[in-house]
Amino acid sequence: MRELLATRGIQLTKSLGQNFLHDANQLRRIVEAAELEKADKILEIGPGLGPLTEWLLEKAGEVLAIEKDLRLVEFLRERFNVAQASRLHNSTTLLKAGGTPALHLIHADALEFLRRESHDWGDWKLVANLPYSVASTIFVELAQSPQRPERMVATLQLEVARRLMAKAGDEDYGVLTLLLQLDYELRDWFKIPASCFFPEPDVDSACVVLIRRAQPPLSDHQRVMFAKIVKRAFSQRRKMMLKLLRKDWPAEKLERAFEKLQLSPQIRAEAVSLEQFVALAQRVA
Repeated sequence: MRELLATRGIQLTKSLGQNFLHDANQLRRIVEAAELEKADKILEIGPGLGPLTEWLLEKAGEVLAIEKDLRLVEFLRERFNVAQASRLHNSTTLLKAGGTPALHLIHADALEFLRRESHDWGDWKLVANLPYSVASTIFVELAQSPQRPERMVATLQLEVARRLMAKAGDEDYGVLTLLLQLDYELRDWFKIPASCFFPEPDVDSACVVLIRRAQPPLSDHQRVMFAKIVKRAFSQRRKMMLKLLRKDWPAEKLERAFEKLQLSPQIRAEAVSLEQFVALAQRVA
């Protein structure tokens, strides 16, 4: 990777979180965790120099890769012989034999793309080495989409992975935990050493495997209420949750709900389980 970048005169940009995973064993583990089939459609964010993309194209039927760095987009076009241009989304497409789309390569900011484009990801899988600077935001954006991916397999900072896996009472338990666990269950996770990346990151990394819940636990209206409650409840972690929620909801209604759910008026958000937050959203919606 160092030679490739040097040959093309590419200086990596730290603000973009450009740490490229190159270890073949770790790439294989990620692909195996995704349980890919030839009919699968894959969303890859931040393909970089394309090592994971190559594995995905071999195992899946279609890959939509979004890369922000134009220098890397141009490299990927050459690497995968992507020559057929499309005006749609400033993208180019590699066609398989017979004219079937295999790789859609889009030059865009992935977060802006997800927020701007209305897309049904319901039968897609996210498989990616996510840019660390936006990993948690991208996870939330996809999880809160009405048509969210069936599976998300992604490499990210170990610190963020711990927040995704946390339970009530854990130090890492918070808003991100609840917004993801509302719709996804953690299937598996594994650490990835810094030496598997170029350049080596200053933080530990992990790959998480999230599976979409079979049935949404809340209606669309209740989901909005759930997010509002969670964000308010964790706005000041050391304060009593009931006192914080009174800023947005009538005290009597909240007190009745707390009593019914057997929640102490002195309880803090960090001690309230996902199931209790869901029940609270159902009662105050």
